[in-house]
Amino acid sequence: MRTVEATSSGCRRAIVRLICAGALAGALAGCHQATVAQTRYPDDYRKRHPIVVQEGVHSLDVFVGRNRGGLNPGQRADVLAFAQTWRHESTSGILIEAPSGGPTGRAVEETMREITSILDASGVPRNVVRVRRPPAAGSALAIIRLKYTQLTAKVGPCGTWPNDLGPNGGEAYVGNKPYWNFGCATQRNLAAMVANPADLVQPRAELPAYEARRSVMIDKYRKGENMSGTYTGYDKGKISDLGK
Repeated sequence: MRTVEATSSGCRRAIVRLICAGALAGALAGCHQATVAQTRYPDDYRKRHPIVVQEGVHSLDVFVGRNRGGLNPGQRADVLAFAQTWRHESTSGILIEAPSGGPTGRAVEETMREITSILDASGVPRNVVRVRRPPAAGSALAIIRLKYTQLTAKVGPCGTWPNDLGPNGGEAYVGNKPYWNFGCATQRNLAAMVANPADLVQPRAELPAYEARRSVMIDKYRKGENMSGTYTGYDKGKISDLGK
């Protein structure tokens, strides 16, 4: 009788062990599924690497030596270009950081007068220009820094590899999906090349028609002439005899 009870007790313990092992395996499987689910990402590269339009800083450094004040021809061209780009793409005023004092103090003052005159001649209002005077570093070379904020397009960072490209890559490998870094360089190049980052968000307003060309086309239509361009001499070409 004791043998039968012992056997029944052993069977119950074995069953309990099996149940516990099954529950543990299920829990581990659930953890594994949750881990795989966390590594999923959009298949569209534009969603993985979106182009973000934000404010950035455009700056120009003007180097001034202590033995020469004013701007050289290259620096004048740089300041003029800076003023022109400010008129087209800035979202703020101009901040000028010009060090005061030190061995370059006099040269900086002379250079500042020429910079402000170029900004005035370029149509930059004086009330949008602010000058800050940090103390000079004491070196024989000073830097006058002009800067303003503008819209910039940013993407990245590129070159991240959160998933393995091989069989250990999980669902991306099994489903033959694009890897995470795919398309990041293309998006980054597009963001760097676009002239106006606002064009990535919304189109520009339609410009008026070119009146001069419209008048020419209407005049041809009134006379009954062909309104398309006329090309002559296209049938007079010949194959080059170079290399014969």
